[in-house]
This record gives sequence, structure tokens and C-alpha cells, in this order.
Amino acid sequence: GFRRAAHLEYLPMPGGDAAIRNPWRLALAYLYTLTGELPTLHGSDARTGPDITAQEIQVVRQQVDRRLNTPLTSAAGRLFDAVAALAGVRQRVTYEAQAAIELEMLAATWQPAGQNPAASSPYPFDVRQEAEGLVIGLRSLLEAIQADLETGASQARVGWRFHLTMAELITTVCQQISGETGLHTVALSGGCFQNRLLLGMSVPRLQQAGFGVLLHRHVPCNDGGISLGQAALARAEPQ
Repeated sequence: GFRRAAHLEYLPMPGGDAAIRNPWRLALAYLYTLTGELPTLHGSDARTGPDITAQEIQVVRQQVDRRLNTPLTSAAGRLFDAVAALAGVRQRVTYEAQAAIELEMLAATWQPAGQNPAASSPYPFDVRQEAEGLVIGLRSLLEAIQADLETGASQARVGWRFHLTMAELITTVCQQISGETGLHTVALSGGCFQNRLLLGMSVPRLQQAGFGVLLHRHVPCNDGGISLGQAALARAEPQ
């Protein structure tokens, strides 16, 4: 068996699959839901930008306000998409995870050595205990990213700090769960761990915190591994 011990807070995905194809929808919906304000996408004002029309913005706002065709998501992949759009890396995609991949590629070029420590530190995030388990709040994270961009931070720096934040978040949450359960083994799975930068930041932090870390080697960590997991669960169930 299993239980869901923690998750990112649920936020709206206006248009469902349309939000995946248009990450700017996620950036706007996330910030609008959390702060009540429409954010400025880095490099172009979301209200007047040439690539995103005022009509599109209004549709997304109405979808969020009225919860029309707007499922909620706690997916880490959607958070990567939203941050990439907020930073102006990619507003629309032509293949799966394009925005997140491009954010990772830019982040990998950032060289924090010798820079202001604040420029190479994690962004803030919140972890709160709720009835269903630990919930990671994203308002402080997204507001800090927005503030960083408004002061002229590069996409690479924002991307690097975001990846670092996610690695810190993973470690912090695992430590809290370990304190409750006594577990000291962590399996890193899911499509986000195709991200080499995230993986490279997460593994040493977890190991330094005393965890044994399990990684994918023969089976894909993304959807390609789901069917094998389903078969394993079916075999384990009492007949």
C-alpha cells in the first residue's frame, strides 16, 4: 500500500490540455490565484504583449474566476512550465515539456561562483501540515521569482535558483516525512527526474541528509515506466 505524504498545492490549469500547450496560461493562472494580480511575463506585459492578446488574457481570467474547464493540478511539471513562462523562456510549446527543457538548458549555463550569495540561494517556499498531509505552498516562491525578474535577473539565474529551490524543497519535505515515519530511503521517480540539473542538485543533498537514494537505471522515470509499476502492483495484491 501507500499514502500520499506531501504534494504541491493545487492550482488551476485553465483550458486543461490548452494550458500545457500554452504555459503562459499557467503562469497567469497561478499568480492570479495566489495574489489576485495578473503578472507581467518577463519580456512582455501580459496585458499588451504582441504574442498574447488581451482577449486571451480575459478568457483565462474568466476561466479561473468561474472554474470553467479549469481542472486543478499539483503536478511539478506544470510548475516548471509556469516558471518558464513567467521568465519569458517559452510561452507556447510544440512538444511535451519544451518549456521545462529550455528552462533547464538556460539554468545550466548560470555560473553562481563569485556572485552575490542572494543571487545563488534558493527562493522561499512554504510547507504546511494539513489533514491530507504536507502541502507545499507556492505563493512566496512565485512572488520571489517575479521580484527577481523585475530587478533584471537573467533567465539563466532565475532558472538556476528555481532548480536549486526544488532540490531544497525535496530534501526538506523528505526530512519532515522521515521524522514522522522513520524512513530513510528515497526513490526519485516521475518525469521531472529526467531533468539532469534537478537530479544532480537533489541527490547529494538527500545523501548529505542521511538518505539512501534510489534512481532509475533500466526503466524510464517518466510515463514509460508506469505499465511496469502497474504490473508489479497487480502481482503484489493478494489473490
